[in-house]
Amino acid sequence: MLTLTGVLMIASCGAFSPSDASLPLGAVAMVAPAEYHGWFQKTEVCSGLSRDIQSVEWYVVPGVETFATDAGPKVGMWERTGGTARIIIAGHWVHHEMAVRHEMLHHLLDREGHPQEYFVERCHLTWESWGSLALAGASR
Repeated sequence: MLTLTGVLMIASCGAFSPSDASLPLGAVAMVAPAEYHGWFQKTEVCSGLSRDIQSVEWYVVPGVETFATDAGPKVGMWERTGGTARIIIAGHWVHHEMAVRHEMLHHLLDREGHPQEYFVERCHLTWESWGSLALAGASR
């Protein structure tokens, strides 16, 4: 399961192409849960970057493990459409710290892609680095 999930997470982070700027089927707006504010602060600290969490529009696709996109199934996604930043999370992942913080880091970086310095070395927000950090007993 972790291998499939890891593949899905790696594929989960690109922004939609400009020709496909609509939300995934079934996505609904949500208010960021209270825990997101603490997770956002942790992500700001590890990255050394700062942004307003209120500038994100949050969406959930309820009741699903993944949602369909032209790029394949995703568990989470950050996108910028014009001046609007959105994070969309599959319902089963809404309370998974690593999945949500991974997308928050995209927002802080304001970009697609996974620079190793941020996603692996600084913040440990890939499946591999998150798991290895937990095995080492380190604090996130």
